[in-house]
Amino acid sequence: MIDLRLLQQFIAVAEELHFHRAAQRLNMAQPPLSQAIRRLESELGTRLFERSSRLVKLTPAGTALLEAAQRTLTTLSEGISQTQQVAAGLQGHLAVSFLDMSLADRLPGILRRFRAAYPGVALRLQEGTTAEQVEAILAGSMDVGFMRRPGVAVGNLAMERVAREPVRVALPRQHPLARRTTVRLADLATTPFVATPREKGAGFHDQMLGLCRAAGFSPVVAQQARQMQTVVSLVAAGFGVALVPGSVAVARRPGVVFRALRVDAPDEMRHLDLMMAWDSRRTSAVRDRFVETVRKMKLS
Repeated sequence: MIDLRLLQQFIAVAEELHFHRAAQRLNMAQPPLSQAIRRLESELGTRLFERSSRLVKLTPAGTALLEAAQRTLTTLSEGISQTQQVAAGLQGHLAVSFLDMSLADRLPGILRRFRAAYPGVALRLQEGTTAEQVEAILAGSMDVGFMRRPGVAVGNLAMERVAREPVRVALPRQHPLARRTTVRLADLATTPFVATPREKGAGFHDQMLGLCRAAGFSPVVAQQARQMQTVVSLVAAGFGVALVPGSVAVARRPGVVFRALRVDAPDEMRHLDLMMAWDSRRTSAVRDRFVETVRKMKLS
């Protein structure tokens, strides 16, 4: 193995082809530099320079070593720079998960802001339910996720609310209550419901059940679907009604209407929180910069 400093000294002499100028370039005396080059030649078992009182020139072996040494130092310099960039969160990879409709009107703005600020970070996006996201984050395959409250305590999962939205009711367009601007939840007590399964998001599921119980009934769930757009499609097809996040109601959909909900329940039950979550055990400068970007944006 050749000492890195020895390589740098060799490059200086090879580029200057003059020991005195090379020594000045390296801020060292000439005798130690001459000794270093002789030591390098001894280690390699070959002469690197042809020397005379008037001339210094590279041997063929010296020319070959110069090309290799320059490549080595360039690669090392680039590697050090990249390492520093990654450590500072300016380069690297970031895996972000999200609910199917939770960020329909928010995620593009977040990604644009982050990519503009940190163009050296490669983003990977993945859709998933709350339960799937929690599992992926704790397993290390996702760095940060946007989800509902899991509904149960999850160790090592850091969570921060980034937005709050009202619960809306989705009705088939032909439903008798579809003409109203506000629907009393109690008026849907005998109507079949479409819902997401509890194992895909206990917090959201239990909150919807809690609202129905606050209205005086337990809903009859006629159909289940794991994705919110599928829930809405089933409502449009007449399978029942559904309680959905307000963000789902932003886009118009054929066959379904979204109405404000009236129910005697606490405000936190009538609204859904969108949470940003990450594994508190893992350190990541890139993730921290993403989290800070989201914090600076007003999402509510």
